[in-house]
Amino acid sequence: MLTFMVQARVGSTRLPNKILLPFYRGKCILELLIEKLRQVDNVQTIIATSIDPKNNAIEEIAKNYGVICFRGSENNVLQRFIDAANIAGTNELIRICSDNPFLELNSIKKLIDRITLQNKDYISFKVNGTPSIKTHYGFWTEYVTLNTLEKVKRMTINPLYYEHVTNFIYEHPQYFDIEWIEVPQAINEHPNIRLTTDTKDDFETVKSIYAELCEGNPYPTIEDILIYLDSHKEYYAAMLKQIDQNSK
Repeated sequence: MLTFMVQARVGSTRLPNKILLPFYRGKCILELLIEKLRQVDNVQTIIATSIDPKNNAIEEIAKNYGVICFRGSENNVLQRFIDAANIAGTNELIRICSDNPFLELNSIKKLIDRITLQNKDYISFKVNGTPSIKTHYGFWTEYVTLNTLEKVKRMTINPLYYEHVTNFIYEHPQYFDIEWIEVPQAINEHPNIRLTTDTKDDFETVKSIYAELCEGNPYPTIEDILIYLDSHKEYYAAMLKQIDQNSK
């Protein structure tokens, strides 16, 4: 069964507990993401966290929402994903980064449509030639199979690729069957958008935007977000500063 694999832990070096901090109407980012993913039919959700006791609160949230929580390696995220997929009995994974509150439902559904039509090892989005996972927008997800992750494990012992689950795949495309989905052209005209939450400044900026934009529209599209930001240009300076300081 197609599965949302939500990568979550509290041990961020730049902003510890960022996915558990109060974010909107008393809920944290992880809770809001779970509620958003529930809008997609026929896809199960698994929270993949680590065995570190600091992540107990993540497991509690999963229980409260009736979501499976798998606990594995803290730093070997590749192995954590492999083990979680095996426990769940699934080969098809959509990786969700838990610090992206503006993950777009339309893009998730577009990705699922491509998964249904194509038999690929990996499918994701590209922004100006760059894999979306390496950008700062925070809108997109990526699809990968368990078989592909196991192949990555066999092909490398580099710790970098064990921490960053999919990097080896798109850095070595000759070994995999990959498909890229182009993002809307308007994105390429907005390079200064940063809606991921890696730092305290990110968190406060994104929290303010979310509170204003999602008041009457809980699941805004990318187009909705662009229109809002273009009419609230004061946010661009804050985001550009964080982009300059935290480029991936």
